[in-house]
Amino acid sequence: MLLSYPTGQLLPLKPNFRIQTLDASHNQLDGELQESVGHMIPNTMILNLSKNSFEGILPSSIAEMSFLWILDLSNNNFSGEVPKQLLATTDLGTLRVSNNKFHGEIFSSDFNFTNLGYLYLDNNQFTGTLSNVILRIPELRVLDVRNNYMSGEIPSFIGNMTYLEELMLGNNSFNGKLPPGISRLQWLEFLDVSLNALSGPLPSLENLRGLKHLHLGRNIFTGLIPRDFLNSSSELLALDMRDNRLFGNVPNSISRLSELRILLLRGNFLSGFIPNHLCHLTQISLMDLSNNSFSGPIPKCFGFIQFGEIKKDQNVFKESIYFWYGMNFDDIYVGHMVKHWGYENRLNSYRGEILNFMSGLDLSCNNLTGEIPNELGMLSSIHALNLSHNQLKGPIPKSFSNLSQIESLDLSYNKLSGEIPPELVELNFLAVFSVGHNNLSGRAPNMKAQFGTFDERNYEDNPFLCGTLLKRKCNTSIEPSYSPPESSRESKAKWYDIDHVVFFASFISSYIMILLGFATILYINPYWRQRWLYFIEECIYSCYYFVLDTRSKLLAYLYN
Repeated sequence: MLLSYPTGQLLPLKPNFRIQTLDASHNQLDGELQESVGHMIPNTMILNLSKNSFEGILPSSIAEMSFLWILDLSNNNFSGEVPKQLLATTDLGTLRVSNNKFHGEIFSSDFNFTNLGYLYLDNNQFTGTLSNVILRIPELRVLDVRNNYMSGEIPSFIGNMTYLEELMLGNNSFNGKLPPGISRLQWLEFLDVSLNALSGPLPSLENLRGLKHLHLGRNIFTGLIPRDFLNSSSELLALDMRDNRLFGNVPNSISRLSELRILLLRGNFLSGFIPNHLCHLTQISLMDLSNNSFSGPIPKCFGFIQFGEIKKDQNVFKESIYFWYGMNFDDIYVGHMVKHWGYENRLNSYRGEILNFMSGLDLSCNNLTGEIPNELGMLSSIHALNLSHNQLKGPIPKSFSNLSQIESLDLSYNKLSGEIPPELVELNFLAVFSVGHNNLSGRAPNMKAQFGTFDERNYEDNPFLCGTLLKRKCNTSIEPSYSPPESSRESKAKWYDIDHVVFFASFISSYIMILLGFATILYINPYWRQRWLYFIEECIYSCYYFVLDTRSKLLAYLYN
């Protein structure tokens, strides 16, 4: 065996030259690797110790495994620096040390992975910059340094690494501009530079035809979104530009991304009407336009985007990077995280296959006006809808009772009026519901089904709303706070005490208006005028013969 167990079992007493593949992943192994590990299995080509509890410093003898091709040490507790001897291993093809406690400057002068194709350094404590030693890897396909402490500018020579398929630099301290040379990476599918301090205008990425995931959120990008920002023929699935300083309108080019599933533009200074061309994104499942300066009405056509309706065979957020472990393929889910979405007001992160089943529309914290379109009630597959903190008025559409999959519905901080539709109690998956700070009136929905889990906070600051949970009870008459003495007799008046003068005046005027309208119709339309005269003539004859017949029968009865 390779490992030291608590029972004291050690490495083989002499080197084993026959082991070529060793996979001890997904176990509960712990302790430190013995220093002689590289001497005991010198001919190993694939070594996978991932997802255990190993700790301590990585033995430098691993570098003496001259045939080593794949090394996976991810998801352990290794610490210290990566041995310099390992950094100089020229034959290594895949190095994965994700989710450990390694530190130090990884891209130093000792870095010499000339044949490396996949490099995963994410979720460690590495420091330093992206130095030009990376150019020693001419065919690098994946570079992942997310969630470290790296700094400096993203170098322009990154555009010379033309084999790159995934470039993930998120959650570091990179600054400066996003180099335009990135647009030369024609094979790039995944670009993540989020959670850094990048600034300046966005460059055109129109040449990245194969791009599927683009994450630029939480930086300091400024200016307009370029019209030629993205290629309309690309297969982009996720576009994240949240929490920057972009302003202006949403360009038409975004609506031509026909495969787009996730569009996140929250927390910018975008303005104007929400463009109707966004309704061309028929495959969209998550759209977040919140915390901007959009104005005007909510586009009615949003109701025709079937948020969340996917076919069972669609799994667009499952991507596979292949690691050959004894003829098995290890799937890596690279669907990027969607943070701070409004599910149950939790600050969760979601990535991978779960994104295939999430759907939501967030238009909160803008300056939207008008009524909520009834068409939004057609979003029968949507899970989250947030329209809060706007200037919306009018009633809550009864069609919202058709949102059969809704889990979070937030309409608070608007100017909505009227009653809360009682049909909403049929929403069996509703976990978050807020209509507070509006002008709603009438009775709150019955406390049954999901509405039995809500309390007064869900309805607060609606002074004319009544219900069991609220201070204002529906079965209690509330007396006016002030009644002048001269109106005391009027306050005791019955419902049938009518002002006869006003009644007859309104009745006569209404009768005259109806009569004039009828006469106008007959004057304009000769066909109806003729039909009306025929009708009058027929009525006259009918009345004449009725009277004549009745008179004859009456006389016959009297004389008999």
